Amino acid sequence: MKNIVLTGFMGTGKTAVGRELARILSMKLVDVDTEIEESEQTTINEIFGQFGEPGFREIETAMIKKIAAGMNLIISTGGGAVLKQENMDILRENGVIVCLTASPETILRRTGTSNDRPLLQVENPLDKINQLLNFRRPFYEKADIMIDTENKTPLRIAEEIIEKIKVA
Repeated sequence: MKNIVLTGFMGTGKTAVGRELARILSMKLVDVDTEIEESEQTTINEIFGQFGEPGFREIETAMIKKIAAGMNLIISTGGGAVLKQENMDILRENGVIVCLTASPETILRRTGTSNDRPLLQVENPLDKINQLLNFRRPFYEKADIMIDTENKTPLRIAEEIIEKIKVA
């Protein structure tokens, strides 16, 4: 089976939905950010602090190349992975790209208490979310399948993804 690649903004449910998909389909879940932290032996926040976003994106692309070579995986990407066409091309070779969406308010509610979101460490996180979503929307819309996660459980979202992949 092709990989199922979960993209979308932070807080849209990629990790929780990925766990459900992995359980239902008996596939392995691989989280790109977790793999980066293990490989680099540091946190995403520290990588951003040391190398900035451009440095992080280079590390991210190298990890995506490594992970995407596998098969039968659920791959959960970081929210900004879609910004590089190279990442999307690599992920699409062996995978179906699914973008999870949510409203800015829902995203803030889901991420608001986390200090692990370097791009939201600003005075007005809702404004930042809106700004980033508006910029990234055209990139997210390049996904093969779009799924709105508002008011849905991770299980329901996983079931929707499975249904759409069978049709696709």
